[in-house]
Amino acid sequence: QVQLVESGGGLVQAGDSLRLSCTASGGTISKDSMGWFRQAPGKEREFVAAITWNGNIRDYGDSVKGRCTISRDNTKNTVYLQLTNVNSEDTATYYCAHAYRTLLGTFRGDDWGPGTQVTVSS
Repeated sequence: QVQLVESGGGLVQAGDSLRLSCTASGGTISKDSMGWFRQAPGKEREFVAAITWNGNIRDYGDSVKGRCTISRDNTKNTVYLQLTNVNSEDTATYYCAHAYRTLLGTFRGDDWGPGTQVTVSS
Protein backbone atom coordinates (compact mmCIF):
# COMPACT_ATOMS: atom_id res chain seq x y z
CA GLN A 1 0.00 0.00 0.00
CA VAL A 2 1.23 3.45 -0.88
CA GLN A 3 2.34 5.59 2.03
CA LEU A 4 2.34 9.35 1.82
CA VAL A 5 4.63 11.62 3.81
CA GLU A 6 4.34 15.40 3.89
CA SER A 7 7.23 17.77 4.54
CA GLY A 8 8.08 21.44 4.39
CA GLY A 9 5.95 22.75 7.20
CA GLY A 10 7.15 25.01 9.97
CA LEU A 11 6.96 28.58 11.12
CA VAL A 12 6.46 31.21 8.43
CA GLN A 13 5.96 34.94 8.59
CA ALA A 14 2.72 36.48 7.44
CA GLY A 15 3.06 37.60 3.84
CA ASP A 16 5.72 35.01 3.04
CA SER A 17 5.37 31.92 0.86
CA LEU A 18 5.60 28.26 1.71
CA ARG A 19 6.14 25.11 -0.27
CA LEU A 20 5.06 21.72 0.93
CA SER A 21 5.99 18.35 -0.51
CA CYS A 22 4.25 15.01 -0.40
CA THR A 23 6.29 11.99 -1.37
CA ALA A 24 4.85 8.53 -1.88
CA SER A 25 6.60 5.27 -1.11
CA GLY A 26 5.63 1.65 -1.52
CA GLY A 27 4.06 2.27 -4.90
CA THR A 28 3.43 4.85 -7.55
CA ILE A 29 0.95 7.72 -7.54
CA SER A 30 1.68 8.65 -11.13
CA LYS A 31 -1.80 7.60 -12.31
CA ASP A 32 -3.70 9.01 -9.33
CA SER A 33 -5.40 12.30 -8.65
CA MET A 34 -3.85 13.78 -5.55
CA GLY A 35 -4.85 16.52 -3.20
CA TRP A 36 -3.99 18.67 -0.23
CA PHE A 37 -6.28 19.27 2.69
CA ARG A 38 -5.77 21.15 5.92
CA GLN A 39 -7.20 21.21 9.41
CA ALA A 40 -6.92 24.06 11.85
CA PRO A 41 -7.44 23.54 15.58
CA GLY A 42 -11.11 23.25 16.39
CA LYS A 43 -12.14 23.24 12.74
CA GLU A 44 -13.12 20.59 10.23
CA ARG A 45 -10.69 19.36 7.63
CA GLU A 46 -10.80 21.64 4.59
CA PHE A 47 -10.04 21.01 0.95
CA VAL A 48 -7.09 23.04 -0.34
CA ALA A 49 -6.15 21.79 -3.81
CA ALA A 50 -6.25 18.79 -6.13
CA ILE A 51 -4.47 17.78 -9.29
CA THR A 52 -5.15 15.07 -11.84
CA TRP A 53 -2.56 12.45 -12.63
CA ASN A 54 -1.16 14.37 -15.60
CA GLY A 55 -1.54 17.81 -14.08
CA ASN A 56 -4.05 18.93 -16.70
CA ILE A 57 -6.77 19.80 -14.20
CA ARG A 58 -6.15 21.63 -10.93
CA ASP A 59 -8.80 22.66 -8.46
CA TYR A 60 -8.48 24.98 -5.51
CA GLY A 61 -10.47 25.71 -2.42
CA ASP A 62 -12.07 29.13 -2.15
CA SER A 63 -9.88 30.16 0.76
CA VAL A 64 -6.65 29.76 -1.23
CA LYS A 65 -7.66 30.63 -4.78
CA GLY A 66 -5.24 33.06 -6.36
CA ARG A 67 -2.55 32.27 -3.76
CA CYS A 68 -2.05 28.58 -4.28
CA THR A 69 -0.41 26.34 -6.83
CA ILE A 70 -0.50 22.56 -6.77
CA SER A 71 1.96 20.68 -8.94
CA ARG A 72 3.51 17.28 -9.25
CA ASP A 73 6.57 15.45 -10.49
CA ASN A 74 5.62 11.89 -11.32
CA THR A 75 9.26 10.94 -11.86
CA LYS A 76 9.79 11.72 -8.18
CA ASN A 77 6.45 10.36 -6.99
CA THR A 78 5.89 13.73 -5.37
CA VAL A 79 3.16 16.34 -5.19
CA TYR A 80 3.81 19.95 -4.18
CA LEU A 81 1.76 22.77 -2.73
CA GLN A 82 2.89 26.36 -2.93
CA LEU A 83 1.03 29.01 -1.00
CA THR A 84 1.88 32.69 -1.26
CA ASN A 85 1.03 35.69 0.90
CA VAL A 86 0.20 33.49 3.87
CA ASN A 87 -1.84 34.78 6.78
CA SER A 88 -2.89 33.53 10.18
CA GLU A 89 -5.85 31.67 8.71
CA ASP A 90 -3.42 29.43 6.86
CA THR A 91 -2.18 28.04 10.17
CA ALA A 92 -3.12 24.37 10.11
CA THR A 93 -1.90 20.85 9.71
CA TYR A 94 -1.61 20.12 6.01
CA TYR A 95 -2.36 16.65 4.72
CA CYS A 96 -1.71 14.95 1.43
CA ALA A 97 -4.11 12.31 0.14
CA HIS A 98 -5.55 10.62 -2.87
CA ALA A 99 -8.28 12.99 -3.99
CA TYR A 100 -11.69 12.12 -5.36
CA ARG A 101 -14.33 14.46 -6.70
CA THR A 102 -17.77 13.78 -5.26
CA LEU A 103 -21.09 14.05 -7.06
CA LEU A 104 -21.58 17.37 -5.29
CA GLY A 105 -18.40 18.70 -6.86
CA THR A 106 -16.50 18.71 -3.61
CA PHE A 107 -13.39 16.66 -2.90
CA ARG A 108 -12.75 13.90 -0.42
CA GLY A 109 -9.45 12.35 0.47
CA ASP A 110 -8.22 8.85 1.12
CA ASP A 111 -4.95 7.24 2.26
CA TRP A 112 -3.90 10.18 4.37
CA GLY A 113 -0.35 11.11 5.21
CA PRO A 114 0.52 12.04 8.82
CA GLY A 115 0.46 15.75 8.01
CA THR A 116 2.86 18.64 8.38
CA GLN A 117 2.21 21.60 10.66
CA VAL A 118 2.27 25.12 9.29
CA THR A 119 2.18 28.04 11.69
CA VAL A 120 1.95 31.59 10.41
CA SER A 121 3.24 34.30 12.69
CA SER A 122 2.36 37.95 12.34
